[in-house]
Amino acid sequence: MRTGTWAAAAVVAAAGIAGFTAVGAGAGPGPAPALRFADLPKSQADSTVDVEIVLAVDISYSMDPEEQALQREGYVAALGSPEFLGALKQGMHGKIVVTYVEWAGAADQRVLVPWRVIDGPASAEAFAASIAEAPYRRAYRTSISGALQFSADLFKDSGQRGIRRVIDVSGDGANNQGALVDATRDEVIAKGITINGLPLVLKRPNAATMDIEALDVYYEDCVIGGPSAFMIPIRDRTQFKEATRTKLVLEIAGRTPELRVIPAAASQPRISCTIGERMWQQRWGRDFN
Repeated sequence: MRTGTWAAAAVVAAAGIAGFTAVGAGAGPGPAPALRFADLPKSQADSTVDVEIVLAVDISYSMDPEEQALQREGYVAALGSPEFLGALKQGMHGKIVVTYVEWAGAADQRVLVPWRVIDGPASAEAFAASIAEAPYRRAYRTSISGALQFSADLFKDSGQRGIRRVIDVSGDGANNQGALVDATRDEVIAKGITINGLPLVLKRPNAATMDIEALDVYYEDCVIGGPSAFMIPIRDRTQFKEATRTKLVLEIAGRTPELRVIPAAASQPRISCTIGERMWQQRWGRDFN
């Protein structure tokens, strides 16, 4: 039986946020793969930062220009917020290392802002400015699995040793190209990496654009996973900044109150993890890759 860990509302309240649902989960149906301890920091004493974070942001054509702008503005605003800077100070080291990645199809991932240590207002402002100043682009297809594989490989070049490692993936659609997303998720979390999600649940399901219903459920069952994993769905455009700030605060804090474990009603996902691939096949009449 699958079990999921739900981050209590007190965490969100502590971050000064209301109106969002933070959901933590394991690796989906079945037992989570065992962590390979060789992939984890030897101890907190060996660490140099509190957390290593890859911000992996969807730039596929399903993201309209306004959504792209709001998504980027959300990160820029979050990095300079009192809540973010306050959470930063509470860590053992008082600093993190972050990189910002844009992704679309299976072979389309780019590092927009390379790894940088953030240890206070000045470095946070400089990182945010680099995001804001970069040109916008859009690209074809949606490969969450490609984004996860690319992001996981980046940790070896972070230049730091974090107590935790997190991939923070945001997007508005299901995987429709590349490796299967749930299998990729399992491979990534087996390396001791947590995957958190920010699904954009803004559009009515539309076969023409391959938007799906219950994208938040898809992210919970097929995308996020690892220790203390959670997601925060965005259901309204006005929530971008607040949701992004909440997510970063939770990731930096790296702690939750006592978790409430809720058994799933079934041993299978509530939504098919290949729904995006099947929609692509049905629309174009050919293999999704």
